Amino acid sequence: MKIYTRTGDDGSTGLLGSGRVRKDDARVEAYGSVDELNAALGAARAADDQGWVGDEIVAIQARLFALGAELAATTPAALAALECIADDDVTEIENLIDRLEADLAPLTSFILPGGTTLGGALHLARTVCRRAERRVVALQAGATVEPRLVRYLNRLADLLFVMARWCNARTGVPEREWKGRAGG
Repeated sequence: MKIYTRTGDDGSTGLLGSGRVRKDDARVEAYGSVDELNAALGAARAADDQGWVGDEIVAIQARLFALGAELAATTPAALAALECIADDDVTEIENLIDRLEADLAPLTSFILPGGTTLGGALHLARTVCRRAERRVVALQAGATVEPRLVRYLNRLADLLFVMARWCNARTGVPEREWKGRAGG
């Protein structure tokens, strides 16, 4: 199969189900942002030289493919054929957050994103995740979107923040507190 089909040359794309929409449609923006998040997580995983969070990231990437497919599905039949995000997926993320946070000092102020290459990549993935969450919320304004998808992305952004802190702490890189104009 060729990678190019030429069917999108007119600025439209197909969805899972029937019909085509413009590439700037809210649904395409939502699942495209999830795809961008998946790529950002791939970059973070590539920076994980120690293998500290690589397995967890691979599992999350697989769930994000499922989430993106769910966003792209436009018919009940298309949706029924998919492996969808479940409430258990949200609980799994919460459990991982709790496990990692147990090793961290409590936050007393805002911190500047950064640290190690891996920590910085996870912070960047967190911001991409927040954008994907906003795009899914925007889609909810005009289409039916399962609330569990927003919960998953919301919790995932929290996890990526905690992962960044945890990875930085493991390498002994101190967090830089935000101190207004002084920067940190």
